[in-house]
Amino acid sequence: MRVEITAAPLPETGVLVVPVGREGALSTAAAALDARSGGLLRRALAAAGGPPKHGELVELLLPAGLPQERILLLALGKPEGTRLLDLEEAGGALAQRLAALRVTRAHLASPVGLDLPEPPARVALALATGCRLRAWRFTKYQHERPDEPKGRVEELVLHLEEEAAEAARAALPGEAARVAGVLEARELVSEPANVLDPPTFAQACRRLERLGVEVEILDKDRLEALGMRALLAVAQGSAKPPFVVVMRWRGAARAKPLALVGKGVCFDTGGISIKPAQGMEEMKFDMAGAAAVVGTLHALAARKARADVVGVVGLVENMPSGTAQRPGDIVRAMSGKTIEVINTDAEGRLVLADVCWYTQDRFAPEAMIDLATLTGACIVALGHERAGLFASDERLAERLLAAGEATGELLWRLPLGKAYEQHIKSEVADFKNVGRAREAGATAGAVFIQQFTNGVPWAHLDIAGTAWTSRDLPLCAKGATGFGVRLLDRLVAEHHEEAGPVG
Repeated sequence: MRVEITAAPLPETGVLVVPVGREGALSTAAAALDARSGGLLRRALAAAGGPPKHGELVELLLPAGLPQERILLLALGKPEGTRLLDLEEAGGALAQRLAALRVTRAHLASPVGLDLPEPPARVALALATGCRLRAWRFTKYQHERPDEPKGRVEELVLHLEEEAAEAARAALPGEAARVAGVLEARELVSEPANVLDPPTFAQACRRLERLGVEVEILDKDRLEALGMRALLAVAQGSAKPPFVVVMRWRGAARAKPLALVGKGVCFDTGGISIKPAQGMEEMKFDMAGAAAVVGTLHALAARKARADVVGVVGLVENMPSGTAQRPGDIVRAMSGKTIEVINTDAEGRLVLADVCWYTQDRFAPEAMIDLATLTGACIVALGHERAGLFASDERLAERLLAAGEATGELLWRLPLGKAYEQHIKSEVADFKNVGRAREAGATAGAVFIQQFTNGVPWAHLDIAGTAWTSRDLPLCAKGATGFGVRLLDRLVAEHHEEAGPVG
């Protein structure tokens, strides 16, 4: 969806979206239209069954006394206070209504005159951001369906006063970069596994080179030379070779980079410990952690963030075959520690064991954050509303929680500790790859990964419940969410970027 910013007067034709406030308060633009039409807007709001709540829309079709074909009154403002996230969600509601009306181009009037905590430029951009995020759908493999009533808005024109328009134009590239990063992650997660396998995913990472990101692809021979035997054990049942991709954005010269690590299991059958057939098609999104890392690097590079961030993803398939690893196998990880494989469906932590060790060993990062669709146990604990957060560092945990609240990518902190490390103690190896039956399964996965972080300040985000949605959300239709991109971009912007204006 394109976003255009103009200081030109409101158009006399087409679809016009006009912000209004709580209790039916009129913006300056709404008041002018109301006066011109003999009070039509106020009458429409009064006839709507009470003042519209934040994000609700009142439609005027062929409004008497006005030249526009359709006017949508968009209510903004919550009694308890209105955050930028609330404005983005109102933009998402606008996208849904425009799609239902099959509107491809709309004009948004200035919010000047409303009692909102943000300046007009930020309000308008937040609405546009929400509209763009909610308007996205994965339709690559669909022909147009005549019985499908929904369309898609392709252009939103923001009409602002000259000073606000100038401020919005300056901020638009940064906002567009963040949205592009989210959509990049969603595209990757949405692709079927017969299209996006480990080799294809590795090459897709090269698209970041256009933005100035350094991309290095480590193939199977290199992984064997490095001793990534835990990752290789997961991949050995597949006909598709594994890869590790290293991506670095050097937007600033810092002593130590921030490291982002992603689990990239392009399809997870469970291996020999095979999953039930029902729902297995969803396992194409078991690479959502890696997609979030790619999307974050995209966003940072596209907005030219003054930060030094390295992203490392491990790309494999977990397939059953005559060469697949077996329950009971013992593998030696890159760190030298041995792992008893009890369940081949607990494979993501094996991938992350080697990738985290490699990342901390090569880059000595300031902090390391991994993202993974790791455990069903996290969904049992938290549902689909929040991702699980595990952290060895209090400051890092607090910063991630705050970034999640600001972006709507919510986290909930779950425990680590020595007692839980006993859950992964093996009688025949240093560790086993599962815990104690149904006890603290998400924590067992996290403490396992922690053994391969070598004391680096570290956080693990279990995004199993948030990487994909089976219902429409305010900023996302059903499907891939791109969870993690906005969260990590916010973390970088607030805590890992040099001073100066940020795009």
